[in-house]
Amino acid sequence: MSEDRNAPWRDELRKTIKAKDRTALERVHMNELDPEYRSHNKEEVNQGLTAEQAMKEAQRCIDCANPTCMQGCPVSIDIPGFIKNIERGEFLQAAKVLKNTSALPAVCGRVCPQEVQCEAQCIHVKMGKQAVAIGHLERFAADYERESGKMDIPVCAPSNGIKVGIIGAGPAGLSCAGDLAKLGYDVTVFEALHEVGGVLKYGIPEFRLPNVIVDVEVEVLRKMGVKFITDCLVGKTVTLEDLQAEGFKCFFVASGAGLPNFMNIPGENLINVLSSNEYLTRVNLMDAANPESDTPVFFGKNVAIIGGGNTAMDSVRTAKRLGAKRSMIVYRRSEQEMPARLEEVKHAKEEGVEFMTLHNPIEYIGDEKGRVKQMRLQKMELGEPDASGRRKPVEIPGAIETIDVDMVIVAIGVSPNPIVPSSIKGLEITKWHTIVVNESMQSSIPVVFAGGDIVRGGATVILAMGDGRRAAAGIDAYLQNKK
Repeated sequence: MSEDRNAPWRDELRKTIKAKDRTALERVHMNELDPEYRSHNKEEVNQGLTAEQAMKEAQRCIDCANPTCMQGCPVSIDIPGFIKNIERGEFLQAAKVLKNTSALPAVCGRVCPQEVQCEAQCIHVKMGKQAVAIGHLERFAADYERESGKMDIPVCAPSNGIKVGIIGAGPAGLSCAGDLAKLGYDVTVFEALHEVGGVLKYGIPEFRLPNVIVDVEVEVLRKMGVKFITDCLVGKTVTLEDLQAEGFKCFFVASGAGLPNFMNIPGENLINVLSSNEYLTRVNLMDAANPESDTPVFFGKNVAIIGGGNTAMDSVRTAKRLGAKRSMIVYRRSEQEMPARLEEVKHAKEEGVEFMTLHNPIEYIGDEKGRVKQMRLQKMELGEPDASGRRKPVEIPGAIETIDVDMVIVAIGVSPNPIVPSSIKGLEITKWHTIVVNESMQSSIPVVFAGGDIVRGGATVILAMGDGRRAAAGIDAYLQNKK
């Protein structure tokens, strides 16, 4: 359901400021914590917009007749609809519009790469100007609703008594659960970890996405009737056959990609060489920085993070906050080719992170106790573009340098954990252990749908949520047709 574009209030709003005057307004910038202060704690860096700032930024939206921004949104949010409600000061209504299609608006407003999705399609960009700050406004509306204490619980259809199981409580699973609950299904989410949220909880640090934000969004799903069972690894704790015996009629596999990739170079088995998955999970989910923690983590002083994506930025900025005197990004391409969001790179630089681009580790060297003490780096230069469209890094013969390190965090991507797919008999999977699905996210087994990283092999939160929405529609169509 979208807001009526021809509603009288909306028509009046268009008349208050001419379109050309709206496009002349400067983009409002969000306040951030001081870099020196924030680099020593886990407080959220971005501080959000004030009501005045939000209404001013919302005025920049010209309420296009054909809103191209929506074409860039994987979950099809009515972007002009929620923004125009902010402009007229109806902040709770703006949040309600968001929740018509998004189960996690406060999360998406913080971590989605809007600059390459909805904002990239904004009419302002086509006019050579800065896009409307759609992500900032989404965050504002969701935060306002939460802080007001007037959380809207989306209306759900009467229960149809049909049980659907969701495997994995990350963004894909939560999105699918929300849509199915609205349609009246009896939804249960099975999560292998002890907390709900998946990568939102274990992979993204509090200074970028506070846990309380995730918890509140999940609580809305609980109030919609979604049930959560934690510490349950489907394929080990319980099988699909067990769940079918309990009456579950359909499943959505959203178990993510939790298996870290390594480079297979000498020294990777040394102590204090670990994956970004392990590092961030220990710190974010298991409170490893706490001296009383049962799962402590080493506090490196000279820490190198291998990789150039958002996970690498999260890791290096976490190391900085845990007391690293020298925290480095080591990336084999140039900064221009980095897949990380520009905002994350900017924040890392402000916090004192070093960027060693066009360097690639070829060996880690240990001390007499088996702990990493140095790394050997091969200097690179850029050659011709590869399959990804980025220029391929090429070794510079003989250009090798050695650097002292006491901790190395490898953040070069992840692969799907094969436990869930391999436990489902007859399921078609690829050689990368991803599940093969059709356009409706349905697998080779009709009652099994899948989406997110277990299908894509690694993607963004919002793309996973889009998969969840498509899967919910596919599951509904399948079950209703079967009925």
